[in-house]
Amino acid sequence: MSKSYINKEISWLHFNGRVLQEAADPAVPLVERVKFLGIFSSNLDEFFRVRVATLRRLSNLGPRAKKIIGDNPNKVLKKIQEIVLEQTNDFDRLYRQILDELRKENIFLIDESSLDSEQENYLREFFYRNIRPHLVLLLIDQIEQFPILKDHSIYLAVQMSEKGNEKIHHYALIHVPDQKISRFIILPQKNDKKFIILLEDIIRLCLPDTFSFFDYDNFSAYTIKVTRDAELDFEDEFSKTYVEKIQDSLRKRKVGRPVRFVYDRDMPKPYLKYLVNKLGLGEDDSLIPGGKYHNFKDFMKFPAVGGQQLYYPPFTPCVHPALQGQTSLLAAIRKQEILLHFPYQTFSSFVDLLREAAVDPAVKSIKLTIYRLARDSHIVNALVNAAKNGKKVTVVMELQARFDEAANLEWADTMREEGVRVIYGVSGLKVHPKVCLITREEKKRLVHYCGLGTGNFNEDTASLYTDHMLLTCDRRLTGDVVKLYDFFENKYRMATFRHLLVAPFQMRDKFKRLIRGEIRNALAGKQAYVLLKINNLADQEMIRLLYEAGRAGVEIRLIVRSMFSLVPAEQGLSDHIQAISIVDRFLEHTRFCIFANGGEEKVFIGSADWMGRNFDRRAEVMCPIYSPQLKQELREYFEIQWVDNVKARPWYATSEGDPRDLDPAAPAHRCQQVLLQKFGALP
Repeated sequence: MSKSYINKEISWLHFNGRVLQEAADPAVPLVERVKFLGIFSSNLDEFFRVRVATLRRLSNLGPRAKKIIGDNPNKVLKKIQEIVLEQTNDFDRLYRQILDELRKENIFLIDESSLDSEQENYLREFFYRNIRPHLVLLLIDQIEQFPILKDHSIYLAVQMSEKGNEKIHHYALIHVPDQKISRFIILPQKNDKKFIILLEDIIRLCLPDTFSFFDYDNFSAYTIKVTRDAELDFEDEFSKTYVEKIQDSLRKRKVGRPVRFVYDRDMPKPYLKYLVNKLGLGEDDSLIPGGKYHNFKDFMKFPAVGGQQLYYPPFTPCVHPALQGQTSLLAAIRKQEILLHFPYQTFSSFVDLLREAAVDPAVKSIKLTIYRLARDSHIVNALVNAAKNGKKVTVVMELQARFDEAANLEWADTMREEGVRVIYGVSGLKVHPKVCLITREEKKRLVHYCGLGTGNFNEDTASLYTDHMLLTCDRRLTGDVVKLYDFFENKYRMATFRHLLVAPFQMRDKFKRLIRGEIRNALAGKQAYVLLKINNLADQEMIRLLYEAGRAGVEIRLIVRSMFSLVPAEQGLSDHIQAISIVDRFLEHTRFCIFANGGEEKVFIGSADWMGRNFDRRAEVMCPIYSPQLKQELREYFEIQWVDNVKARPWYATSEGDPRDLDPAAPAHRCQQVLLQKFGALP
């Protein structure tokens, strides 16, 4: 890889390292630090299931792989292994430290070796009543075919022997139930002390009872976990529908090739070697030694114990001032464009807009793109209600929303049964824009209302992610949205978009023209700048153009959360480019960009990151902001984030993007806290 580009997988691992920094930060409330351990673990699971799995596939292509990704995949995999092992050691150290701090708060996470007799009796009864019926025991040294271990699950690898024959071991696997039983079991409180034990430790306690029909006397159990390749494979089977191919691919995902094996480092070496061989893994595979526990993603749901000081202070998303007390949200949008800021302002306003449209006799149709939905989706309820009220409701459903494929299939069936027209995306493209179109008859003509956003139409994530949504009836924008849905519904009909930037048609070229315009202005001595707030920046063509702009004197400031392949602040390469990443209470998810444009700023919000897939292989939309007031809102939002010196870290060329502390002498400015106060979301 050229020194001008940072490998995006490596940069992502450094982002996840920032998540681990939040778990280490004593200023973060204690239980929230536990949850950041869970977020780190969940992130890493997905990284292996997708990014590492892809690199494994590419490694089979030999020299051709380097032409595809610009680097040797085996070299990248080796670097990933080094970083992950280092982060795993940091994780284990942090976990032990946090357990010590929990004990100071009278919260004790105990195991089977630290129980008193009363607790042991309680847990044995709990085991027989709630756990034992769900256990599946696999005597792996006595069955011919080694079982397929489930992705995203943990197993206890049990080693057993009889007294007098301690050198002769027998092996078994127990799948730790992960559906009907919480992993965290709260024991009866004693005085002010609260006790929690993990499900697998109760199983460890009761191993003699579990295997009572054998003559084993000695038991030990070690947690293991397999992560599998989660990429979907589609066969060229013309007799099957798109939905059937998705369903077939989901079944194959369950038996995908292992890409990571995590094990208890205290496991005896002969047993480890036995399991590695049975799984068909080799020395080049990702074998990760860990502690006693795995699947820390479950710690994102750590039990609600302890006082309020252990959690982030509560906040209440406020209603946008223009919608406050309005009986009709459609009427409010007719008066002015509205920019919603999530999670600081309530997502319920958009749900209420759909509910109003569902019962308004003048509304003729509702169209919506869906990528990910909340588990209990009020959006779907509103759409079904609209269909039952005689509206023409069309949903463009993306079935390849990674890890939401099965849920989206179920939602599609539910909506279709209720009269909603469901379109399964566009062949060859992921449909990723966040666009809603409401059509209403007013004075014998059709008027269109739009919601164009940066995040999914998902109530759950709207309270956890930072996003923006524009509500508008500006005909310049709504006219292009009508064309967009015409494309979705009639794939052969290509449109010319005059205002929206739409990938894969003209978004890349439009952004290139805008940057080149800044270059011309800088060379002419005019003010020139590019401000980007996105999740990922990895497209090499756009990075080269940003380097060119920086060398020409264009001021470039980047707020990029995750993958980041540009090398900032490098003499002779990127002197005028600064970049930061922000990791805090809310996931930074909003995407917008600002161009100086010779004094007439051009501002866009939308769904697209600056990656090859977003420009070339996805349907994406970036929407221009025309209102001077809303432009100013976004500019102020950017500047509030830019001066964060508590949760922001600059990206550096050293250590391939290793985040560093900002100037600690400056007054503390934490942007998310400032925005909570600015929008009135704090009590």
